[in-house]
Amino acid sequence: MQQLSPVSLRQWLDDPNRRKPLLLDVREPWEFEYCRIDGSLLVPMRDVPAKFGDLDAQGEVVVICHHGIRSHQVALFLEHYGFAAVYNLQGGVDAWAREVDPGMRKY
Repeated sequence: MQQLSPVSLRQWLDDPNRRKPLLLDVREPWEFEYCRIDGSLLVPMRDVPAKFGDLDAQGEVVVICHHGIRSHQVALFLEHYGFAAVYNLQGGVDAWAREVDPGMRKY
């Protein structure tokens, strides 16, 4: 699992020559409703064990949470189950809001 800074993720998403990763948000539904990175898929952390089989294990996955702790745990879980390219968003949506999207709501 690799760490990915918010700025690096923004550059990746803006690169028309690079395939977009799955943005896997593992926060709770209320958190996701409050703020999120556009294009993210919500799968709360508690649901990942039951739903990870629906995800593309060969695709690139960026795991997102509020501060990067839950996402780090989920990223390790996905790697354990054979996901080839997993990234943890360093600092989560909080860092994204501070470094990339200052207009995003914070909590």
